[in-house]
Amino acid sequence: MSTKRSSAFLAGVLFAPAAFAATCEGLSELKLPYTTVAKAETVAAGAFAGPKLPPAQQAAFKRMPAFCRVAAEIKPTSDSDIKIEVWLPAENWNGKFMGVGNGGWSGAIGYPALAMGVNRGYATASTNTGHDGQDATFVPGHPEKLVDFAYRAVHEMTVKGKAITEAFYSKAPERSYWNGCSSGGKQGLKEAQKFPLDYNGIVAGAPANYWTHLMAGDLWPAVVTSKDPAAFLTPAKLQALHKAALDACDSLDGLKDGLIEDPTRCHFDPGTLLCKGEENETCLMAPQIAAARKIYEGATNPRTGKSIFPGMTPGSELVWPALAGAQPFGIPVSHFQNVVFKDPKWDYLTLNFDKDVALADKLDDGLLNATDPNLKAFFAHGGKLLMYHGWNDQLISPMNSVNYYNSVVKAMGGAAKIKDSYRLFMAPGMNHCGGGDGPSRIDPAMVIDDWVSHGKAPDQIVAEHLTGNHVDRSRPLCPYPQVAKYKGTGGSDDAANFTCALQK
Repeated sequence: MSTKRSSAFLAGVLFAPAAFAATCEGLSELKLPYTTVAKAETVAAGAFAGPKLPPAQQAAFKRMPAFCRVAAEIKPTSDSDIKIEVWLPAENWNGKFMGVGNGGWSGAIGYPALAMGVNRGYATASTNTGHDGQDATFVPGHPEKLVDFAYRAVHEMTVKGKAITEAFYSKAPERSYWNGCSSGGKQGLKEAQKFPLDYNGIVAGAPANYWTHLMAGDLWPAVVTSKDPAAFLTPAKLQALHKAALDACDSLDGLKDGLIEDPTRCHFDPGTLLCKGEENETCLMAPQIAAARKIYEGATNPRTGKSIFPGMTPGSELVWPALAGAQPFGIPVSHFQNVVFKDPKWDYLTLNFDKDVALADKLDDGLLNATDPNLKAFFAHGGKLLMYHGWNDQLISPMNSVNYYNSVVKAMGGAAKIKDSYRLFMAPGMNHCGGGDGPSRIDPAMVIDDWVSHGKAPDQIVAEHLTGNHVDRSRPLCPYPQVAKYKGTGGSDDAANFTCALQK
């Protein structure tokens, strides 16, 4: 089936499924455009046998109530092979639909996320985005599969998932939510920009939305620390760098707690660590200082001097090996090898941060990127966008989210115009999508539901830090550009003793 044939459907034209007093197994006979229901089966409570996953995730499967598991294959083009699964609680459905996001090159159904949704009463859907695997080797020779990955698979999953939900319950979902981080965050923003009626509320964590520039940005630390062996930053050097950054900026918020509340106010210079005599683990040599400065600065066009993608923030040094380790990060390498150059032997050290980035942008032409700041259509129907990002993110610079937020503020006429529809929460000490030195355990799915259902934008989100299974610190995450301010009394590990306010 051609792309043209599905264009009306992709534009957001929905269909009404036939009345279907469905048993779960009866859904195998459901007819939807260019869709085959491959499996429809009832799974007893606690009986789902998922893939090999960590014990905590396996435990989530054991807690699951009985549900209807529907697997379908969608072929909007002759080269498409979009797989989805929709899990439907057998009892106590909350009346809502949730689409869940992917990570990286996104070639797998997200079983843990499906389990999370069902455990909360949601009809929940996930997709493999049209391919299997965790790299971009599916792209050469298959341009329609790249479109599926870029946005079509998520939209098709959403439309078909809602239809399956309505067929099973004989009732359309009252509200629909998206919940994703990283590539899943990008997917959520693409939905808001391209298919604004698909969801009532979108959670977009640490979004990889400026995809083409992120690919270059993620290779920048590897390039600047690998071309000259003397520039490589060992764990000991990163520890020294991290300690110096905290010494310089930890107390800027009036509280010395091992976290930099707002790294944009930190102007730490790694040059203060220059070795005075022989090299040792507490100091940096000149090439290492130059590399550290470049990592903080971020990928830069050598011809124009303009920023390509923002850099890592002060306080994040201990997680730099994710991008500045012995090997480059695989996701961007696969992008340039398979999407840009169609050459599996392409070497990241040959990356030209002027011409090659321009070529990547030209080839993409807005396909993978989700940077459109015009969210008027999404906001017009009451859509709510909640974004969060950790200041210590080791894979996607947190300033990328700040930059996108600011672009929407500018495009939509000012912060006051969007504050009831879009809020960004920056998390001190949080790594990529969670974890890290700072409080990072949050429940954005609950926040977005409460926001959409009751119309009150969140003034803060309480985040928790765990050591083992014990919560040893909590803090409010504040709507950007506000930050958490200590009230001056009470324990500094208790969120109740902080308030959200603008920097003075």
